[in-house]
Amino acid sequence: MNVQDNITLIAGPCSAESKEQLFNTASELKKLNIKYFRAGIWKPRTRPGDFEGVGSIGLKWLQEVKSTFGIPVATEVASTKHVEEALKAGIDMLWLGTRTTTNPFLVQEIAESLRGVTIPIMIKNPINPDLKLWLGAFERFSMCGIHHLSAIHRGFSVYERIKYRNNPNWQIAIDFKHEMPETPMICDPSHIAGKRSYVQEISQKALDLNFDGLFIESHYQPDKALTDSEQQLSPSDLETIIEKLILRQRINADEDEINEYRNQIDVYDENLIQILKQRMEISKKIGEFKAKHNLSILQSVRWEELLLNNLNNAQKESLSEQFALQLFKLIHQESINIQEDILSKNTNNESR
Repeated sequence: MNVQDNITLIAGPCSAESKEQLFNTASELKKLNIKYFRAGIWKPRTRPGDFEGVGSIGLKWLQEVKSTFGIPVATEVASTKHVEEALKAGIDMLWLGTRTTTNPFLVQEIAESLRGVTIPIMIKNPINPDLKLWLGAFERFSMCGIHHLSAIHRGFSVYERIKYRNNPNWQIAIDFKHEMPETPMICDPSHIAGKRSYVQEISQKALDLNFDGLFIESHYQPDKALTDSEQQLSPSDLETIIEKLILRQRINADEDEINEYRNQIDVYDENLIQILKQRMEISKKIGEFKAKHNLSILQSVRWEELLLNNLNNAQKESLSEQFALQLFKLIHQESINIQEDILSKNTNNESR
């Protein structure tokens, strides 16, 4: 099944850097039958001094890309001034970035400025995992009579180091679809990944979760990109990824339903693994503390209090007491194993 013909594929550089860069990238991406060519004109940066986009001149370059290659163009807006300039330039689709979605006042102002506009609008999830804040942005646009809306799932910023740049937290996207089933859900694998090597696996996961499209950063010279160089793909690499993606065929309503449940279980299992990883990292720190202060591994009073509290909480959530007992005993045993290993290494080092 041809992926491009069955999903919305949006691609282009993170930032518009020059007319030459946009034209070289667009000429190669046109072969992939992308629905929209994307490029950031105004770039909200975390720290001053970083490249913040070329500004309004980039709109003219996007106009020329559109007329030369016949590809509809899209850009990010973060203020009513951006909206006014983009509409005047005939941009075909706009999106709100994650920082903008976080601010309800700004979302309301932008929604008001788009009253009566019929072009598609995409809204990225807020930077923090707040489903209500994301839904609220859509409600504000709907109240302004704007209904041609899509959601972009780009993951959530986290402080701790994880495999990806952003935590995908797929469950929030699934919950969003449950609340707004008619709203197309687009995945931004570039921002979740942070590195181009992860883009394919994240894209496949999104398709397996029945996302409606992909929003991917592509630059004809990604290593020289002024922004997000590590996560951008060359058009040829993007083509290779698209060719490898598998679009699962839906057979009937009953199978769709059970697959949806299975997909949700997959997401919860991934979340469980991350939580257990974080839990064991704390156990490691406790083991290091005990080694430093020459404390015994097993603190019986603490363990009994912890187990009783967890069993009570499990009972409140209608979980089987036997299941909870076995689960927390396994977790406790693994914590002991970790701490024993630390104390053993510490003892060996002291004996040398």
